[in-house]
Amino acid sequence: MSRPTPLRDIHESLGATLTDFAGWLMPLRYGSESIEHTAVRTAAGLFDLSHMGEIFVTGPQAGQALDHALVGHLSALAVGRARYTMIVNAEGGVLDDLIVYRLGDEEFMVVANASNYELVARELTTRSSAFDAAVEDRSDQYALIAVQGPRAQEILATLTDADLPGLKYYAGLPGTVAGAQALIARTGYTGEDGFELFVANADAVSLWHALTKAGEPYGLVAAGLSSRDTLRLEAGMPLYGNELSTALTPFDAGLGRVVKFDKPGDFVGRAALEAVKDTPPRRRLVGLVAQGRRVPRHGYPVTKDGAVVGEVTSGAPSQTLGKPIAMAYVDTGVTEGLAVDIRGSHEGVDLVELPFYRRK
Repeated sequence: MSRPTPLRDIHESLGATLTDFAGWLMPLRYGSESIEHTAVRTAAGLFDLSHMGEIFVTGPQAGQALDHALVGHLSALAVGRARYTMIVNAEGGVLDDLIVYRLGDEEFMVVANASNYELVARELTTRSSAFDAAVEDRSDQYALIAVQGPRAQEILATLTDADLPGLKYYAGLPGTVAGAQALIARTGYTGEDGFELFVANADAVSLWHALTKAGEPYGLVAAGLSSRDTLRLEAGMPLYGNELSTALTPFDAGLGRVVKFDKPGDFVGRAALEAVKDTPPRRRLVGLVAQGRRVPRHGYPVTKDGAVVGEVTSGAPSQTLGKPIAMAYVDTGVTEGLAVDIRGSHEGVDLVELPFYRRK
């Protein structure tokens, strides 16, 4: 049975279409996903992300433990800042992509995807065993609510006296929002400015109501997983299970920059990643824009002159571009004359560099 978030009753009262996602009962949409998508691009959207995992690593050697466990240099992270990173297996395959927040000198919070957080917690525990550090999965204690869009700061500023203008991208600070204690993070998965608010489960409902009321004059709408997916697709952001998997290394995904070979000590997967870091991958992750109206979908073959040269990983209509778009792994060196095999019909597409959309 799917697990509900603390906001389930609110989603039902709003008439949301609920679906199972990674074992959680989540809102897919509240009405029109195109309206929700456009609201985030032009005003703001309100998301329930309470399915994400929060894993804490604490202790005198917490930073060194994370340096060993993950591909990034987390001990160098300043208190109050966050970093995008990955956890890989010994062969360099991606187990999950993560955001790590440094909350104190000896305290880090690792945010993992809903489908992987239990695995990540287990791996962090095992990989930290030789260090003076403790790993605790606190995912069941937290709700996560996001406000995303160009008016997100204006909305949130009506509910907190935290220094939002001074909060940098990929940074977080503790504060009170509508009376609730929160970690206020300037992060998100939409390509827009916005904030993610980590709060205790007991505060989720009151915070959602306060944000809804505060955001009404600014055009804030509740937004579900469907619009979140099309927003991240336009922004060229990878989704685990689509663009990332254990069959791929960070270099395959064009994200080799997150691998820090210059940090002190060894880390899990280092030897395997060093062996491939200077070798161009057989396929690279690219953007595709459809020439017609049919939508390339996950798993569809990408072809050139009838031969398969790649595979679509994510695809959807783009509200912003007004055309169907997709991300795909395509053979390195192939740039023109591409099509996507959509149920036997080879539909022409143009290859573009990611992202499709970048906010001003």
